[in-house]
Amino acid sequence: MKVKPVIKNSVRRCCYNAKEDFISIPPINDFDSSAEYYSSLFHELLHMSGHPKRLNRFSCNFGDNKYSSEELVAEIGSAYLCAITGISSKVLDNQAAYIQSWLGQLQNDPMYILNAAIQAQRAVKFILNYPN
Repeated sequence: MKVKPVIKNSVRRCCYNAKEDFISIPPINDFDSSAEYYSSLFHELLHMSGHPKRLNRFSCNFGDNKYSSEELVAEIGSAYLCAITGISSKVLDNQAAYIQSWLGQLQNDPMYILNAAIQAQRAVKFILNYPN
């Protein structure tokens, strides 16, 4: 990435704080495996890519369709990054279940998953500093 994110490891919860623009993730030893740590970190990196000063995907509230779509973007993008880094086989079941749970919130509408996959691809390219 051109501009590295601020990552704080002194917390017990994974999240991206859009207001202060930082990622919060527990220390790697708090996870069942390093693959789970990186899968979670990738998920939060995808959220970070949506900040208005980056790809400008934000403007959602917890529980609405845009929020559910953003969760799909983050998890699909995380799955892409896990595949690229070779850890997908260790986290794939968790990722598939997470994606299915958010897709269920969107009434399994195939357009939501298609749009989320497109947005996730754009975000992964942004994170990896690939041309769009």
